[in-house]
Amino acid sequence: MAALLRPLRILFSSSQREMTRCCSDFVSRMRYVNRLKEDDEACVTALQKGHIFLFHHLSPLLQRTDTETLRPVTLTCSDLQSVLKRFGSDGSLLKESVLIGCSEQNQTQFCLDVGELDQAAVAEECQGAFVDLRKAFFLLPGPEAPLVAKAQALLRWHQTNRFCSATGQPTHRNQAGSQRVCSSSSIVYYPKMSPVVIVLVSDGKRCLLGRQASFPQGLYSALAGFCDMGETLEEALCREVAEEVGLEVRSISYSSSQHWPFPHSSFMLGFHATVSPAHSQLDVDHSELEDARWFTPEEITSALQVKTPPRFGDPPVLWLPPRHAVANHLITEWRDHQRRSEGSA
Repeated sequence: MAALLRPLRILFSSSQREMTRCCSDFVSRMRYVNRLKEDDEACVTALQKGHIFLFHHLSPLLQRTDTETLRPVTLTCSDLQSVLKRFGSDGSLLKESVLIGCSEQNQTQFCLDVGELDQAAVAEECQGAFVDLRKAFFLLPGPEAPLVAKAQALLRWHQTNRFCSATGQPTHRNQAGSQRVCSSSSIVYYPKMSPVVIVLVSDGKRCLLGRQASFPQGLYSALAGFCDMGETLEEALCREVAEEVGLEVRSISYSSSQHWPFPHSSFMLGFHATVSPAHSQLDVDHSELEDARWFTPEEITSALQVKTPPRFGDPPVLWLPPRHAVANHLITEWRDHQRRSEGSA
């Protein structure tokens, strides 16, 4: 037995050394970011050396790449100071930058909304374009999409929480932008997200996808809905499925979660759920959904191969949320599970 376990000991010993090294870097970054949230002077110093993502009325500044995707434009503090000076700002706007985080390369990241400046002029000066995030999100690479989403969410939160809900007095932010404090009552406010359940329903052989009227043509996704006050996640999931498509869920399993910037900073919690094949007839609530349908693994596999949204005028085609969306993760998980099940049959 000892001889059989020896290779496992070697494997775990090697993995643990690597994990410890990675975790040390991660822990250092997390503690550094936390210190910047608590120390205004340290945050000001970090801003001088950080990278800054620009927004204009919450639309991010982006550039198109050679692969027809988009990437955020990043500026150094000195670059941004030059831009602000050129367009008549005294530089005080820079103090409104909000801390996003720290990259794996130990580069601090901030965001700033320059909505008071001329949009077209700033975009031209920075060699980019301010693009509505709903339109751009599908074309942002996986690692950068959540970063831009987080930045927009933080900027929006600051714009909509300038006054205390209890006293009506102005609130003031710390340098990092991680909190706001009422000037009268000292009540502290922190950024919040709204919990949303998103679920991929299956009858064992097919998965259920729906679309809202506001979706681009051909786009289908997993069912989703906000949690009501006092609901558990499971209760919210069962209610949403019953309301939207008239089905009763019989089993639920958790998959993963994701911050989602639409409509206003949602926290998506992803699940798989099953319904009885004998009770899979859909009764779609068209006030909630434009359409909902069952899809086979073959149809899903074909849709997953569509890498970019169809252009205007192209033939209609089924396509799915981008790879970095939790909906895509759920759909891919289901497709892979179906393949494994067929292979073992």
